[in-house]
Amino acid sequence: MKKIAVYTSGGDSPGMNACVRAVVRTGIYHDLDVYSIKYGYDGIINGNITKMESHSVSNILQRGGTILKSARSNEFRTKEGRKKAYDQLSKHGIDGLVAIGGDGTFTGAKVFYEEFGIPVVGCPGTIDNDIYGTDYTIGFDTAVNTALEAIDKIRDTAAAHDRVFFVEVMGRDSGYIAVECAIGGGAEVVMVPETITTSKQVSDYLKNLRESKTSSIVVVAEGDEEGDAATIMAKVKSEFVGEEEKKFKVTTLGHIQRGGSPTAKDRLLGSRSGLAAVEGLLNGKFNCMAGIINDQVVYTPFEDCINKSKPLNKDYLRLQEILSI
Repeated sequence: MKKIAVYTSGGDSPGMNACVRAVVRTGIYHDLDVYSIKYGYDGIINGNITKMESHSVSNILQRGGTILKSARSNEFRTKEGRKKAYDQLSKHGIDGLVAIGGDGTFTGAKVFYEEFGIPVVGCPGTIDNDIYGTDYTIGFDTAVNTALEAIDKIRDTAAAHDRVFFVEVMGRDSGYIAVECAIGGGAEVVMVPETITTSKQVSDYLKNLRESKTSSIVVVAEGDEEGDAATIMAKVKSEFVGEEEKKFKVTTLGHIQRGGSPTAKDRLLGSRSGLAAVEGLLNGKFNCMAGIINDQVVYTPFEDCINKSKPLNKDYLRLQEILSI
């Protein structure tokens, strides 16, 4: 293996740039030519491929987002599009790829490897922390801390006006962000896709709390089965009358959680994953993801990363429930 390329795909996450930096410099350390691909799979198809040097990744470690950009590629979903991508990589003499992203990214990488034999190792880049084969994903810790800072500020207003705030955080299929924010922010209730919590249960619980607490925080993962935070708040609010109805507010944190300077934990995770991906390629670890489990590098087949679910830590749910009374 003489030449490798790195790209980011799917949603951006803080720490991706640390991972890109690690891939480039690890490749150079091992006497490889390293290339970057901008705009993910679309960039491969269109030949948006650039030779990288060590200085090319200077001063990016602390930056959020991804310097390599990201884009959806409908063309790559077709066999013809993937053939164009293969031709572009062959034209540049690229022997292996490092794919930074989530399960959608890995699905594309898996199909590409199976059809054209281009070795690929993935790095888990998503704020949702929902990828099987790694304890944490790149960007998750930063997203939690960003959301937690907002919840702390919302708590001040909730306490000042004796209000109940429903705070929606990201997590379409996963409640990891919601649960860690609920524990760290002292929320009274957390609602996640992995468990069933009805709006009636929430309203009953909040009524009982009124005897001991004048304000409350309900953290809602965007993918909860009861709906988004605004929908759930409306259902709960309908169970209260008079002045109590005026005490309900909703805040949706949205994409603020995806941006910002990565925490030390995400910089370290991105760096370790990037190094492990390059050395995995050199050691014949293809069609897999380089993750960290129990502080050790583990290579997990893309098949498992895509198809196996990563269960929410039930101890965290129990911890939040006990500490919220």
